[in-house]
This record gives sequence, C-alpha cells and structure tokens, in this order.
Amino acid sequence: MATPLDASDRDRICAVAQRLYQAARPIKILKAIAWPDRVKADFFAQGARELPQVEYPSFDPQPVLELVHAARRDILGGSVIDAWLERQAYALETGARMLAVVGTPAFFEHSRRAYGEPTTPMRFDTETTLDLAWQIQSVIQQLDHINIDISPPEFHDANFVAQEIEVAVKQHFGDAAPEIQVVDALSANALASASRIRLRRDARFTDRDAAQLLHHEAHIHVATALNGKAQRLLPILSAGHPGTTRTQEGLAVFAEILSGTIELNRFQRLADRVFAIQMAVEGADFLQVYQYFLERTDRPDQSFESARRVFRGGVMTGGAPFTKDVVYLYGLLQVSTTIRAMFSAGRADCLLLLFCGKLDIYDLPALAELTAAGLCQLPQFVPPWVSDPRYLLALLTYSTFMNQIESERATAAVKKLLENTPVVDVSGR
Repeated sequence: MATPLDASDRDRICAVAQRLYQAARPIKILKAIAWPDRVKADFFAQGARELPQVEYPSFDPQPVLELVHAARRDILGGSVIDAWLERQAYALETGARMLAVVGTPAFFEHSRRAYGEPTTPMRFDTETTLDLAWQIQSVIQQLDHINIDISPPEFHDANFVAQEIEVAVKQHFGDAAPEIQVVDALSANALASASRIRLRRDARFTDRDAAQLLHHEAHIHVATALNGKAQRLLPILSAGHPGTTRTQEGLAVFAEILSGTIELNRFQRLADRVFAIQMAVEGADFLQVYQYFLERTDRPDQSFESARRVFRGGVMTGGAPFTKDVVYLYGLLQVSTTIRAMFSAGRADCLLLLFCGKLDIYDLPALAELTAAGLCQLPQFVPPWVSDPRYLLALLTYSTFMNQIESERATAAVKKLLENTPVVDVSGR
C-alpha cells in the first residue's frame, strides 16, 4: 500500500512535472531530423546513384539540460512516483543530447539509448527485436505458397483517405477532433498530434489503410495527446519523447490488430525496418538500404521513404542510423503481453491508465498512485476496444487458451493428413 501524499509532496511532484514539461517542449525529434523536399528530388534527379546530402539545424541542449537538472533537485528516491519522474528526466536528457549531434556518429549512441537497437535483448527476455523480425519473416515465407489472392482491390490517394478519416474523427472526438491535412512532405505516410493528422500527398493507400490510420493515429496518438493535454497538474504527460515511444507505437499496432485493419504486408514492413536498421548498424550506406527496399517492393518512391526513416539524423555512409523503428515490434509484444497479464491478474482497472497521456508501460504503478491522489485524471478519449471491451476480452481468452495447449502434435497430424491431398484451385473464386 502506497503512503498517502501530503500537501508538500503533491506540490513538489506537480512542480517537477511542470519543469520536465518545459524541458520537453523544445525536443521535437522527428521535426528536427526531417529532410527538405529537395533531398528526394535531387536523389532521383541524379539517377538514385548518389548519397543524399542533408543539413540539419543546430540544437543547443543546454537550456533543456538546465531544466532537467533543476527538476532533478526535487526528485527524491524511494517511491515509484519519483522513479517515474527520474525516467522522464533521463529520456529528455537523452533526447536533447541526441539532437545536439545530429548528422554525426554520436547520434547513434544516443539513439540506441533512447530506443534500443535490433540486437538489444528485450526486458525480461533474451530475445531481441531482430529475433522477432526473423520470426515474422519465417512465418510469412511459409505462407508464400498459399494460393490466396491477398492483393488489395484498389489503391486510394491521400485526399480520398483524408475525407474518410475526417468523418470518423469528428464522430469520435466531437469538437476536439484533429484537423486532417494532406501535405507534400512527411517522414511517413501519416503522422498525428493532438491537433492534426497529416497525410503525405504522394502516398497511396489500400482499402484498409483509412481504417488502419484511424485506429493507429487517431484512436491512439491523438487520443493520448488530448488526454495528456488535460493533465493540468502533470503536464509532462502531454509530452511525447523517447521514453514514451515504445509504448505509444506498441499500443498503435495493437489497435490495428484488434480492429482487424492490419495486413500481412504491414507485418513485413515492420520486420523490414528492423532488418534495414541492422544493415545500417553493420555499415550499409543509404544506397544499399535503398536497394534493399527496392528489391522488396519494386517501388522507388516508397523505397526512398523507407530508407530515409533509417538514416534521418544519422550518417549516410552507414554505421550510425536512427533506431526508432525497432520499437514497433518490441512495443507490440510488450503491450499485448501487459494487457493480457492485467486481465489475468484481475487488474483490468489499469487498462484505462494506458491512455492518460504519453507514457511507458512501466509508469503504470506511479500513475495509479497519482490517480488515487487526485493528481492524474482518467482519460476522456479511449479507443472503441476499451470503451466496449467485449472483443478484447474474447481475444484475450482465446489467446490464453491457445497458449496453454500443446499444438505441435496436432499441427503435425494435420500436415500429414493434407500432404497427399490435391491442391484446390481457388484463383477463380
């Protein structure tokens, strides 16, 4: 049982949270390492044979470090709340130091501290994100021989998808709905903040992408941003930073799965990003990673964008990539395991805490204490699978049931049953 907070503790915690929020405000990592439009145009104008030339704006980390130092003077030891505050301080310090050395080999050292790298063992497990990517690759290769047409019936442009999302977010968020924008340059097909969702104009989307973006960007990233902004006493919960990225992206991919909007090629892309980062860690340059993606997709524009994700902020000649994209698979495993464990432990109450703002899984004990003390507010906006958890409960029951069953012998028996069975032509169905 946590010791109740007295008035001085409450004031101290709120003051630290405010200082950390002020420290977080200049740390806009994706914005700081974004590439100008001309970089892509120049790359293809030169026949995709020259390394991109990118200059980044300078960043002075000292104001951030001073604010973090001031906050740390009031962070005491011995409580889960102070441990939470210290994790925020460390993440902000790491982010500031990383931005101070963009475009240099030192960038990678801070990036790997912030997000990990493909060969970093996962917490409480010896497996790495690279291991997860290989497992996904293996399963997909096993499915390659299946004669089922899974190609999308058509592709839509960004304007079409923007209209679909705009209707849906107005229904879900009401007056707080984010603005939907179609922009010329973006580091991904779509990005979200509390006030807007941006889609890259030249991106092409499958029939499921609009729904996927709704559940990933709006129901997770926008919702947690809006809920974080409502935390008047703990404004640090509104600040997305390296320490919250893994859980944010893990929740977002988990939402794709629960909503039935994820596709097989989405899993392949997440695995390919991990492989590409590892290639760059081992010395592959931008051109080699670009060629890797081109061989996978045969789409030059998308291959450039995928390679850009790996090298933004880092070194074009290899050895020092941006490692953020390892968090998607790691975060998915962490979030799905945590949510299942919550229900197994009879702690479904903690599910709502995941949406109080921008946070990490390991912040939950502190946020529970802060909520009990009246400092942290429960979220206003949650995904449909949280407000109506019937499908989530059924899925958790099924996955728990299946994990407790030894299926290898049954699988081997079915393979034996079907090995001499004629293949049915379903192509004309």
